[in-house]
Amino acid sequence: MVLLSFDIEEFDMPFEYGKEIDFKDQISISRDGTISILDLLDKYNVKATFFCTVTFAENIPDLIKRITNTGHELASHGYYHSDFKPEHLLQSKLKLEELSGKKILGYRMARMMPVDENEIRKAGYQYNTSINPTYLPGRYNNFNISRTYFTKATVLQIPASVSPIIRFPLFWLSFHNLPLWLYKRLAKWTYNKDGYLNIYFHPWEFTDLDDRDRFGFPKYVTKNSGTQMINRMDNLLKWMKSQNYPFGTFQDFIKSINN
Repeated sequence: MVLLSFDIEEFDMPFEYGKEIDFKDQISISRDGTISILDLLDKYNVKATFFCTVTFAENIPDLIKRITNTGHELASHGYYHSDFKPEHLLQSKLKLEELSGKKILGYRMARMMPVDENEIRKAGYQYNTSINPTYLPGRYNNFNISRTYFTKATVLQIPASVSPIIRFPLFWLSFHNLPLWLYKRLAKWTYNKDGYLNIYFHPWEFTDLDDRDRFGFPKYVTKNSGTQMINRMDNLLKWMKSQNYPFGTFQDFIKSINN
């Protein structure tokens, strides 16, 4: 099963590069990208999981409705994208349930940072997918963590997919920078080895990020963004369909491994 997911959030990433961006633009840019994503998923009849902050959800009620009405899963990405307190785990879950009318079962920490599994459990989540089990300079070193799903503190942990042996990450930055044929080859290797694929992206990747004066992003972030990203994702979904890979939400995946 392909677990395709999107971290939809207020677009605050320019702050990491010393740039200011007002809140209205943060919402507008992520909103435009989310619409592009939903259009692509509709085109290929693919179901995905959307990890959403409360801040973003409160500003896109129509898209939250579209996400849930078209069979996608809504999960928590925290209350805010750039601020975290343990109490936000439960607060974000309850608020997203209020906004969507759906049960929220999953959590992903912003920027895939560590989060206490006991706090996840106490907040009532069924699964956590906040682990990228690889090494990313300046961010994390998770070579000691299982590549594939496991249980900790009674919470199912579903790490992002990395390739066997060398643990090459298959997250959004790899998709932007690798030749598409190579990304597909690594994805196929990983899928055949693990029986599933957990890959994630963000809505702002589907918008034009090339204005360095405005956003401050290096080339490895902006490469193949905007229209190029839409086309690459279209290509990837078409290829995965040709491989007969089934798609599902995290809730679908949990049901499949429990049967």
